[in-house]
Amino acid sequence: MSRFFIFYFSIVILFSMLSTHIIRAQEAIGYQEPPDQIRDLADAPGFPALRISPDRNTALFLETPGYPSIEELAEEELRLAGIRINPANFSPSRASYYTGIQIRAIHNKAVAKSIEGLPTDIRISSPVFNKSGSRFAFVLVHKDEVELWWVDVQTARAQKLTGHINATLGGTFTWLDDDHLVAKQIFFGHEHKPVASKMAPVPSIQSNDGSAAPVRTYQDLLRNAGDESMFEYYTTSRLIKYTLPTGTSESLGIEGIVSGMSVSPNGEYLMVNRMHRPFSYLVPYYRFPNTTEVFDSKGRLIEAVASIPPTESLPKGFNAVPEGRRNIGWRNDAPATLYWVEAQDGGDPAKQAEIRDILYLKVVGNEKIFQGPAMKLRYAGIQWGNENLAIIQERWWSTRQQITTAWSPGNPSAAGRELFNRSYEDRYADPGSFLTLPNAWGQQTLCLLNRGKTLILTGMGASPEGNRPFIDEYELASGKTRRLWRSEAPYFEMPALAFDPAKGLWLTRRESTDQPPDYFMRNLRKNTLEAFTDFENPYKALAGIQREIVGYERADGLKLTGTLYLPAGYDKAKDGPLPVFMWAYPREFKSADAAGQMNRSPYEFTRISWGSPLFWVTQGYAIFDDFSMPIVGEGDDEPNESFVEQLRLSAESAINTLVDMGVADRNRIAVGGHSYGAFMTANLLAHTNLFAAGIARSGAYNRSLTPFGFQAEQRTYWEAGDVYHKMSPFNYAHEIKTPLLLIHGEADNNSGTFPMQSERFYAALKGHGTTTRLVMLPYESHGYRARESVMHTLWEMHEWLEKYVKNRGNL
Repeated sequence: MSRFFIFYFSIVILFSMLSTHIIRAQEAIGYQEPPDQIRDLADAPGFPALRISPDRNTALFLETPGYPSIEELAEEELRLAGIRINPANFSPSRASYYTGIQIRAIHNKAVAKSIEGLPTDIRISSPVFNKSGSRFAFVLVHKDEVELWWVDVQTARAQKLTGHINATLGGTFTWLDDDHLVAKQIFFGHEHKPVASKMAPVPSIQSNDGSAAPVRTYQDLLRNAGDESMFEYYTTSRLIKYTLPTGTSESLGIEGIVSGMSVSPNGEYLMVNRMHRPFSYLVPYYRFPNTTEVFDSKGRLIEAVASIPPTESLPKGFNAVPEGRRNIGWRNDAPATLYWVEAQDGGDPAKQAEIRDILYLKVVGNEKIFQGPAMKLRYAGIQWGNENLAIIQERWWSTRQQITTAWSPGNPSAAGRELFNRSYEDRYADPGSFLTLPNAWGQQTLCLLNRGKTLILTGMGASPEGNRPFIDEYELASGKTRRLWRSEAPYFEMPALAFDPAKGLWLTRRESTDQPPDYFMRNLRKNTLEAFTDFENPYKALAGIQREIVGYERADGLKLTGTLYLPAGYDKAKDGPLPVFMWAYPREFKSADAAGQMNRSPYEFTRISWGSPLFWVTQGYAIFDDFSMPIVGEGDDEPNESFVEQLRLSAESAINTLVDMGVADRNRIAVGGHSYGAFMTANLLAHTNLFAAGIARSGAYNRSLTPFGFQAEQRTYWEAGDVYHKMSPFNYAHEIKTPLLLIHGEADNNSGTFPMQSERFYAALKGHGTTTRLVMLPYESHGYRARESVMHTLWEMHEWLEKYVKNRGNL
């Protein structure tokens, strides 16, 4: 054999070995499934959703579907201006829907019955009752079309009203009154669909005139003229008015990119918001230029309300708002009165100002504009009652301050009366929210009792012993409250709907550690409770697991909590310490006291979703779920100045607590999280040696790629470069020695969590010899939807935990 042949043969063998190594680095294993117990729990059906008619006579039970297939996710999808469109049927490509609908009369004990007249294999969205509750309408989503259907409550029979609905931007239809509704129909025919140019591409150019325009990192934005044309084609609608029960229709002559529409309480006017060119390549569609106009029920223009320019250049900060009219809406307690808010500080939270916002009122058809209350903080919402009372909320992010004011719309220039002034972080001091009920027009207005002297407050009732939802009477004149009801152990019960507060009749949702949530009719006056539903427990496989809310302290004295789950039949004395899987999501606070407050109930039923770590309690692990990860910055201090240090303190105290309890093996503890929890996980592995392994899903790891702010960080990369650097685990990839599993959707469109974040982080880890694995899920966004993706994610996590945590000593 010649030397050349021997040399050639050796090279071939060498390259074959190298190729084999490379192929192993990119494993083609296909979709896998986790162990049967995990798979079956993940496949368990969810609880039905409940809708109640405005007249409180009818209940709808909406069946939630299982996971869609990967084939469904792989269908054609357009990503334009921050939305994802199914071009086959003019609808959002990733919308949620229901797969079944049943109806039941509330005031008798008859079982719910199915709606007649529906096709099989249905996908239902947006069921909405008319004002009296005698009918409801919904959209039916087919592969090639979206249809509008309606149901007569008395007959429980469905009828198709029309097809060719344009559901791309949502807000597909609205009721004008009991017998009429307006819907968005596709405007352009297929012959007008833009086609890709066969000419050579031309440069796409953006320019700036020197003005500052800081924006956060958005995805799926428009990129060129072709995208603009395609966006316009799929979002342009015409408004059609339908009459029931005949189904006759008439065009209102209103056309364009209709992004919103709402009806005046008396049903005589339609307010329409339409976007128009020039479109932006920097921000999503909801910040495009737009107009708001009021039309009558025949489609005649009554008045122009606002013309809003593109908002590419908002000031920096969470309380930044555009100048001009915003938050435009109808006054719910008046026939046809508009309201809106205007900033008095240029929309810039950095400016010093005594007054931030002013609310204005205007009756349709009357030129006079009434100035309402001036607000010290930023407007945050309003609840209408009558001529004598409306409740206004205002908030300020940097201080977490919230002011609640009572104001008289009948005397708009009069100053309001402050009811509450508090930190909205302080859950223990939360008085609750004022109850609203449908009025004669079907609009939500304040529940006024005792001739307008008394209101009703409902809230979660956070307390050191856990959340205990409540119902209070609130005396408007004195501000005094009287407790009507409070959830009592061993149940977690919360108000779901008020039937007749004057008579003490409520619908509540009640659950316990071993009873799934069901709805009950509660009579506060008689102190009686009657079951309204009897849902089956879909999580019987979790029966017998041990659940405990564990309280502990951080080294700096901050009070923390977490929910500990132990396997069924586990005996600490007999079985010894367990491998542990910890899962968390960091949250920022301006107050240490607020950060240490209890935010859960020991009596809640144990639920599970595809993203939960709880699956592994069936595999012999202790689970410490949602353990506190507060990031606190009091006074002038920004929370993120000490982000890494606070992560470390919280993780150390959690681990020490579990070890001291005797349930955790210190050498076999994993940490994980999704999104900002993934960011937390990578930072913990970069700056501590506390864990045996980490799992990070759909995270961001290099903060220089989100330079104009992220999560609760308002400062830019150029203002707080050191903070951005220290908080970026990518910059410390060389310090990570703990095995780290990275999972990410290839189509993640969440602001900041580009798929590139995981790809670049993996490359950095691999380049420094870290034990790591990157799983990119085809077609998946920030949360995973396809059954194949969910099961494979659970398989990857299970294999990682088994190898690097439970069986760590066998490596």
